[in-house]
Formats: sequence, structure tokens, C-alpha cells
Amino acid sequence: MTSSLGRVEDLPVDYVDGLKSRNLLPLWPALRAVLPYGKPSRKTLPQLWKYADVRPNLMLAGELTPIEKAERRVLVLCNPGLGLENMQATPSIYIGLQLILPGENAPNHKHTPSAVRFVVEGRGGYTVVNGEKLPMEKGDLILTPPGLWHQHGHDGTDPVIWLDALDLPLVYGLEASYATEAPLQDITDPHNSSVSRFRQGGVVPYASLARQRADYPLLRFPWKEVRQTLADIARTTPLGQPVHVAYVNPETGQECLPTLGFSALMLRPGEEVRLPRRSASAVLHVVEGEGNAFIDDMACGFAQADTMAVPTHAELRLSNASNKEPAFLFMVDDAPLHRKLGFYEVFA
Repeated sequence: MTSSLGRVEDLPVDYVDGLKSRNLLPLWPALRAVLPYGKPSRKTLPQLWKYADVRPNLMLAGELTPIEKAERRVLVLCNPGLGLENMQATPSIYIGLQLILPGENAPNHKHTPSAVRFVVEGRGGYTVVNGEKLPMEKGDLILTPPGLWHQHGHDGTDPVIWLDALDLPLVYGLEASYATEAPLQDITDPHNSSVSRFRQGGVVPYASLARQRADYPLLRFPWKEVRQTLADIARTTPLGQPVHVAYVNPETGQECLPTLGFSALMLRPGEEVRLPRRSASAVLHVVEGEGNAFIDDMACGFAQADTMAVPTHAELRLSNASNKEPAFLFMVDDAPLHRKLGFYEVFA
């Protein structure tokens, strides 16, 4: 293969015009743009969204737009390298911050994109998925898989804010993105019983051994239990090695959703870790603590509830600014999509 290919300017104008008139183009002048050597070309930029900047505008949105006019009251985190109008944090990941106020109900619907909610602040909010009421507490991960009915409500007294993560750019790009609305669901499981059934890793309801594994047996992952797991693992993980856990389907051990992966990281006091460079893109959200992130050539300080975009193939280092308290981060990535497509890579 050669890296010196012919240009459009090398071809006769009437030949190129004739191709275009027939909805054709020669590949070779553009081949290196779509198939570069060694490493993908990228438009995605490393990016930091400060929660201190987003939150006041989200609260103002609560004053300006009633839920009836919004359906979902969200501010979208847009990567400037991909164009703000495209509403992408990375090429395949959409991220938004959503607000629900006391007494509000966000209508019942289902849609083709996969989605999750990661609770940032507040109490009293909840999501209902197929009749199961999923309480929302800080740091909880809640799944709203493709094709499942879901709605949001608020029984408390303070605003509730959560981070939305969807594979919307992917599904929209496939011209397959749409939603269907329905009346609010009846709550048939008010106690979020799936959390009780799958509370301990490696222990599942006995009846599940005799039936086909469910696609989404667990819809809510309480943060207090994930945090404790990280703290326990940290005791036996050498310093400098990532303390990193994945959210999985408890019946299959596979990723929770078809195209997006979810995980959590702990940085011990004063610790700096380098994560392996990967083909996948990712978004990091700070659950607790503060520190510094080095994403390729970008260095940024992060604080609680800040969010960062990590492009594909990026170098990533994270450090905890505190010498006394740990820091915790939540990660969304598109590694499951890369695995299914057969090109997922991890580099030393």
C-alpha cells in the first residue's frame, strides 16, 4: 500500500463531473481520510464539563420550561469537535443532565436507543421500568433498556438531577431512532425487588438456573454497594493499578446493555493511575472527590459531578488531589459495541 495516492485534481474535470452526475465518486483521493494508517482520525476532543457551570442553567431551565413542555428537561453535553448541533459527547455516546422537580412526572415512553440514568444529586426521585419502581439515590445506576417502558417521578422535596447516557448517536445514525408514548404505568413492584434478588455477586435466585437467562434481570445498581465493593477491592490491589469494577448482567456476566458499557473507578488518597489506551471512547463522571485528568494533551482539574469526554485511542491518566480521601468516578464507554463489531483493542 502507498500513502501517496492520486488526487481529484489529477483527473479530467469532465470525468469527475460525469461521475458526480451519476452519483459516483472515485475512492482513491479520499481513501486516507477514511482509512488512515496506524490510528483513526478523530474529530472528538478531550472535553471537561464543569458541573458548577451546568447546574445553574439546568435549574433555570426548571423555571423557564414546565415538564409538560419538555417531556425530558435536559441540557446536553456537546463535544465541540463533533459540532454542538449533533448532540454527541463522543461519536456513539450521548450525555445529558436531566432535572425533575418535586411533584413532576416525566411521561411514560419507550424508545430504540439504549439508556441509563446515573443519579447526581437529590432524593425522592424514581424511575419506573415495566412496573418496577426504582428509587433514585446519589450514585445509583438505573437501566432503561431499548424497547422497555419507563417513566420518571418525584415524591420528595428537593430537585433531583441525574446524568443520562444513551447510544443515541449510533441509533440515530442508523436512521432507527424513535420513541412511543403511553399513559403512566401502574407500579406492580413498588419495592425494587430485583435488587434483593441479586444483592450479592455470584449468588442468584435458584429458579433462574432452570430458565433462560433474562436480558435485563437487574435494572438498578445501588451506589452504596458499588462503593463498598471498590473499597474492598482496593485493599488487595497494588498501588498504581486501577481499582476498577464493571456493571454486568448478574445472570450472564455480560455487559448490561448491547452497545454501552458501565464501570466505576476508585482513586485512593494521593494515587495516580494510568488506564490502558483502548479503541473505545468513554465519558467519565466524578461521583466523589477531586483531582486531575490527563487526556492526550489536555490536562484538567476535576471536581465532584464534573464530566469528561475521552476520545478513542486516547492516553488517560487520573490522579486524586486529596491525600486523605478517595475519589470515585463512573465510566460510560462503547467497548461492547466495539467488541460486537470485532475491532475492540487494548494497547499496552
